[in-house]
Amino acid sequence: MKDSLGQTIDMMEIVGHANILFVCIDCLRYDVAHEEEINGKTPVLNQYGKWQKRQAPGNFTYPSHQAMFSGFFPVNEEIQNIRDCEILFFPENIGMGKKAPAGAFGFSTHTWIEALANCGYETYCIGGVGFFDKRTAIGNVFPGYFKHSYWNPSFGCAVKESAQNQTDFALKKLKEQPKDQKIMMYINYCALHYPNYFYIEGAKEDSVEAHKAALQYVDTQLGRLLEEFSSRGDTFVICLSDHGTCYGEDGVWFHCVNHPIVLTVPYKHFLMKEKKHV
Repeated sequence: MKDSLGQTIDMMEIVGHANILFVCIDCLRYDVAHEEEINGKTPVLNQYGKWQKRQAPGNFTYPSHQAMFSGFFPVNEEIQNIRDCEILFFPENIGMGKKAPAGAFGFSTHTWIEALANCGYETYCIGGVGFFDKRTAIGNVFPGYFKHSYWNPSFGCAVKESAQNQTDFALKKLKEQPKDQKIMMYINYCALHYPNYFYIEGAKEDSVEAHKAALQYVDTQLGRLLEEFSSRGDTFVICLSDHGTCYGEDGVWFHCVNHPIVLTVPYKHFLMKEKKHV
């Protein structure tokens, strides 16, 4: 399989060799991601190839993440047969066969995150939206898939500096691990989730323009995270949105409904080679 930079990716070679970073920019719409890309407003993300247009596995955070943590990532919009899907992590014995297709990593645990832990990875979750906040039973489901999971109110949707706070914390945790320790880290950046009006000075309500501004803000924080990972060794990065969100299109507001804007998401994956510092 090819990544966003045109490199051939074989997950059987990635697992055990490279760190794995999974970044979800929660709520990010494909149309906004694409527009900001072609206008040069997301310079960090633009370094790693173009966004692919894909179909989300769910219309809000919970179903999309249950699918993704089980190996079912957003599907390329041209795909008409599940057997033609690009598969990174293959859940065995669920009706799709017992043998992982070429280039995929097969697993028989609850999630591929748990499978990576069994392969020696330290697995981390840095939460954002409420489904990761650990203060409720349902808010502990996703964090429970990881060996290390963290959330505090400064990472939440209502905090303008949430992405900076999450990135600062992620960097702190990375520095606690020896360089030769393989890391799998998931971060749920929630800056684009409502409320996002405060990314536009003087705005009083959420909008597509605020959504764009929030994405530009997240992009400013991603550079530090990617730089740290590249200093630790080769890193395979999955970057995507779990679902989009509406701002009044066809009378629809936000998500949890099957509107095309909600179900169409940006996706890219790429392999960063280790940067040697002299």
